[in-house]
Amino acid sequence: MSADIKLLILQATSIAETAITAPGKLVSLNYTDIKPDHSMVILGKGNKERTVYLNEACVKAVERYMAVRPKDGVIDKKALFLSSRLKRISPKTVQFIVKSYLEKAGLGDMGLSVHKLRHTAATLMYQYGDVDVLVLKNILGHENLNTTEIYTHLADEQKKQAIDNNPLGKISQGADEKN
Repeated sequence: MSADIKLLILQATSIAETAITAPGKLVSLNYTDIKPDHSMVILGKGNKERTVYLNEACVKAVERYMAVRPKDGVIDKKALFLSSRLKRISPKTVQFIVKSYLEKAGLGDMGLSVHKLRHTAATLMYQYGDVDVLVLKNILGHENLNTTEIYTHLADEQKKQAIDNNPLGKISQGADEKN
């Protein structure tokens, strides 16, 4: 598999992983699963269906991949991502691709994984994307809001630290008495 194809799979994986619970779900996707409105229905835990919307970056990564995806001799013709053997890639292949690119980026020794990319993407979405926690719960396919609230606690800690670091919070009572 060429480096370009691996990079395109990584891009699509890292973006789509926000909404897909495991590499197993990602590799089970067919290119025909992506609808014209850039959505797809996936099966989550307990065979619950949910709609996932791909953002522009993911759509473009998939389009670039599809432009170079092999067409001849393909064993699993509908599989979105193919291995060099022209079969559907495995979850281990996704993990290997992500790990190899993390190493190339100098992040190989930080204990990062495909699942941690999901957590990172969700945390960034919550902290910087102005996404309501209930919407995030739905995107991630969480059954329980408590599971999703992990991301809000991270943000709350950052808020507390910002308040604690505010210079106005360090004014002592003695300064008030002088006025």
